[in-house]
Amino acid sequence: MTGGPRGPLCFVLHPRDRPPRCPHGADDRTTHDISDRARACPILFAPRSGPRIIAGMTPETSRQRIDRLRREIEAGILAHPRPDPRGLTEVDGLAIGCLTEPIPPRAYLYEPGMCVSVSGVKHLLVDGKPFSYDPDHFLLTSFGLPAIVEVPGASRRRPYTGLQIRLDLDAAREVLAETGATLAGVAPAAPGFAVAPLSAELLDALARMVALLRRPHDAAVLGRLLHREILYLLLTGPAGPSLRQIIQTDSPAPRVTRALAWLRTHYREPCNVAHLAALCGMGVSTLHRHFQRLTTMSPIQYQKQLRLHEARRLMINDGVDAASAAFQVGYESATQFSREYRRLFGDAPKRDVSTIREHGVAAEPVV
Repeated sequence: MTGGPRGPLCFVLHPRDRPPRCPHGADDRTTHDISDRARACPILFAPRSGPRIIAGMTPETSRQRIDRLRREIEAGILAHPRPDPRGLTEVDGLAIGCLTEPIPPRAYLYEPGMCVSVSGVKHLLVDGKPFSYDPDHFLLTSFGLPAIVEVPGASRRRPYTGLQIRLDLDAAREVLAETGATLAGVAPAAPGFAVAPLSAELLDALARMVALLRRPHDAAVLGRLLHREILYLLLTGPAGPSLRQIIQTDSPAPRVTRALAWLRTHYREPCNVAHLAALCGMGVSTLHRHFQRLTTMSPIQYQKQLRLHEARRLMINDGVDAASAAFQVGYESATQFSREYRRLFGDAPKRDVSTIREHGVAAEPVV
């Protein structure tokens, strides 16, 4: 062996009906203690980018590798105490979550990022259109995406676990520039969010990032490197066009993000589409076309969703009544607010909030 880790030579002998055991005792540790096991036996538990090959065993198949990586990620999430209710961790840009009971449909504003259901499934409604992502797929969104989210089937016996990688768009631009001719040319126009297959390469990078939860002293340096690796895999993968179009200066999408940013900040104010078009350096009809393509909704519909999601958050988290919430987010008519709220969330504001409180569900996001 050349170029590998130096340490005690380990020959693995094991019966067919039992997994390999390490003579240095590394197997006696808990399954999620990957870094300690690696130090105990640097050969058997050395991290690899490709299939794992152990003496006396056949090479790991792609499916086996994916399943192993997923188990490692799930173990790392379950082992973490998660003191932050939003799932934020010591690893910059990484949020994790665990649910032990189902979550009924509720409002959630996705920030730009990559979301993974490690175990379980998550259903979304985006402007009335259904989407789902499960352990074999991930959600990538490059803008603030308002959605209705449901997590069915979670239980103490089979908890839902998930993670989110927040996107640093400036870092994504740097990574894109470093690819050179690999990703030359303007990305094809596409929605600013996508559900795509989760590759073994992405899972491998995610597993190494989750492993940093047990090594916070390494997270500041290695976390940034892993974030760039994940960005590269996203940019070059099947969901790449959704992200590339946002950061390419010769694409219309970056100009549309000016309108998105303005609406996020000024959602309480009346929406003047002509003002938004001027802000983006576009004509009104051109802005409508590109905005719809990126978000699947019009600027006015997007603002309405922002208002309703924020009103729902105010009622659930801050105990604000429906009329006060309506006026705080910019509605002038409580009747119009109730009508549009029912259309989006399926029930009147008071009944909807009561149902959510009965289930003990907060309006904070679950990754």
